[in-house]
Order: sequence, then C-alpha cells, then structure tokens
Amino acid sequence: MSHPGGPIVAIAFHSGYGHTAVIAEAVARGATGAGAEVVSISVDTITDEQWAQLDGADAIVFGAATYMGTASAAFHAFAQASSKRWFPHAWVDKLAAGFTNSGAKSGDKSSTLGYFATLAAQHGMHWISLGLLPGWDSTQGSEDDINRLGFFLGAGAQSPTDAGPEAVHPSDIATAEHLGARVARQAAIFRAGRTALAA
Repeated sequence: MSHPGGPIVAIAFHSGYGHTAVIAEAVARGATGAGAEVVSISVDTITDEQWAQLDGADAIVFGAATYMGTASAAFHAFAQASSKRWFPHAWVDKLAAGFTNSGAKSGDKSSTLGYFATLAAQHGMHWISLGLLPGWDSTQGSEDDINRLGFFLGAGAQSPTDAGPEAVHPSDIATAEHLGARVARQAAIFRAGRTALAA
C-alpha cells in the first residue's frame, strides 16, 4: 500500500488486563506526533482487513505482556498465523520494534523482546532498538527517569499486578512514546530512501 504522506506505523499487540494497551496507546501517540499514520491492531481479534493493514505498513511494532518468560499465548497465536506472510516474504524489509510489560521490574521482559526481534528477523524485517541510555542507574537518578528499567532492545514497562491500567508508570509511558517517535522517524527515512532510489 502506498501512502503519499508520512509513513504508516502499525502496532500489533495483545493486552490481557489493559496495562499493555496503555503502553500501545503511548507508542501510537509518539508515532503520530512524529508524523506517522498509525494503525493499532489487537491481535486476538485481528480481521482480514487488519492483516492487510499490516501488509501495507512501513513499520510494525509488536507488543504483549510477558507471561511465564515470553509473550502471551494470544500473541504467539498471531505470530504463528503470520507464517502466511512469511512464505511470500510479505513483510521483508519493513521496520520492526517491540514493547512489553510485566508485574516485576525485570520479569524476564528481555526474553519477550528477544522473541519479537527473532520474529521480525524471520520475516526479514529491520529491528529498531529503543535508542535510549538507561535511567535510574545512579544515586542522582530516580524511577521517574525515562527508560527507568534500563532496556535497550525495546520498551519495557512494569505495572503492579494488584492495580488497574491507571497504575502504569508515567516513565514507562514516556519511554513508549519515545519508541513510537523513533520508529516513525526511521520509517520516514526508509520511505524517503526508497522514493529517492525509485526516482
């Protein structure tokens, strides 16, 4: 799908209890603010039309909560269904990025982000990292620092297991907004490069 304006960033995510949806919304705000057209897709209810939107996007950001050391079962079902895109190389050379959330500060979120990166690699996509130094890593830092959990591969968030989506930490929201903006900017560069080469 060709889009004459800014790049198209799709967010393909699963949220079991609403916390990860808050992070997905933050990624969308960041991407929109950086000039992208954003499509948000809850993968547990994905339609044929939404699959086509993923096919037409310049970048796909994968997101899910980390359960038992990996992405949710609903996200894994989506990933397996994406094999129909793998065979014809439908997502080759798209950009990809990821975010995840768990109840613990670490919670083995790196495993989930690594899984997203592997999924992207199998599709021949280009992975976009978070691009931030870690926050809250000195006596002068605080949990209000952006990237307070210190992830590099993607955006990590921590939400208390006994609180609702309103308890998602503002720093994690800001970190997700940063990721969305970074993906949008990189997608714009890739789109401009392809346009220049075609000319």
